[in-house]
Amino acid sequence: MTEGLPAGVTGSGAEQRILDLYRAHLSKGRATLAELFGTHMEVESQGAWLTTGDGERFLNAGGYGVFVMGARHPLVMEAVERQLRTHPVATRILLEPTVALAAEALVSVMPPGLDRVHFALSGAEAVETGLKLARANGRRRIVSMYGGYHGKTLGALSATAKEVYQRPFRPLLPDVVHLPFGDTDALEAELAAHPGEVCVVLEPVQGEGGVVIPPPGYLKRAEELVRAHEGFLVLDEVQSGFGRLGSWWGADLEGVVPDVLLTGKALGGGVVPVSAAVATREAFRPFDKDPYVHTSTFSGQPLLMAAVQGAVRAMREEKLVERAAGLGARLLPGIAEIARRNIPEVLVDVRGRGLLIGVELTEAGLAGELLIELFNHGVVANHSMNGSSVVRFTPPAVLTDGEADVLLDSFDHATRALISGSATLPGRR
Repeated sequence: MTEGLPAGVTGSGAEQRILDLYRAHLSKGRATLAELFGTHMEVESQGAWLTTGDGERFLNAGGYGVFVMGARHPLVMEAVERQLRTHPVATRILLEPTVALAAEALVSVMPPGLDRVHFALSGAEAVETGLKLARANGRRRIVSMYGGYHGKTLGALSATAKEVYQRPFRPLLPDVVHLPFGDTDALEAELAAHPGEVCVVLEPVQGEGGVVIPPPGYLKRAEELVRAHEGFLVLDEVQSGFGRLGSWWGADLEGVVPDVLLTGKALGGGVVPVSAAVATREAFRPFDKDPYVHTSTFSGQPLLMAAVQGAVRAMREEKLVERAAGLGARLLPGIAEIARRNIPEVLVDVRGRGLLIGVELTEAGLAGELLIELFNHGVVANHSMNGSSVVRFTPPAVLTDGEADVLLDSFDHATRALISGSATLPGRR
């Protein structure tokens, strides 16, 4: 199959040519990882499915949380294509309507009181924005949680409590403390010791940490403690937000309104990269005073803003938040039942919320083997970067009931193959 392949990538040696280019110009390690999955090239996507250069189709339950509304959703594509034909990139000197309309759309689905928006491209950039707002408001001490993942730019990496990612880049930001996720006593002690100085950064559910769900009431109690000790609260919902948990935001589950809420991944509708930091008026005041104190050339560019508008519209009109909740209520117990039946001796836990589901195994190597077996049986999933023994499923809310059956059936076959010791490289079934 050559349809969908870019120019210069044709013929029987196409996959090897791309693998060689990865090694020559991108990453030898990434090329080695690709070989574990049979050097397939993904060249096309639509809805819940992606297609490889050799014509195989895979159900996409991965993508690190980007595809809440699947790939190339018609409403998002319509908005982006219209903008592409008229005015994709702005000068940023004159007023430009799409960014204003995108901000209005995003604020309309935010917790009340969050009405100031800074758009960026990546989740890490949104995190940097949150950290800079905290500093501009006088909170220079960062408290984040073990297992938390906030990105790999310098400030975001300082908040990401993972030694292997931090070590090559030290020294990082000073005055950063990591606490156990879910431990409000430890959080209270830290806030009380540094009143008026602390920015707390946390996720409602730790996605890259291995789909770690805090105790009930943790988020609300954290908010109360931050307010009591004059701190600054940043909720990182880059992965958990925009419908992924079966609610618009994890903050909604406990009625929390942070100083800044960070979103990304799914915000671009699975079509373009875009993120945002959405703040209260008070928290955003330093940026309001000076429009040049925190800027980026591609912040709020029209093509991206069209995608945001299309994404919010798609989520609303197709009730995808509610669909995520309903699918999660079916998939989580289904995956748990299969795992307990097929792999009880290597299973630690199955947990999740909405369409963020994790299967924790006894060791990281087994998680890697399960990812390969899932791929062998037609499903793409992810490992968890801060929880390497956890296989993570982030299927789209556009999944049909039949596609949900495919996911469960593939997981059933993959776990049986895993425990029988018959794991094979992709393409060698």
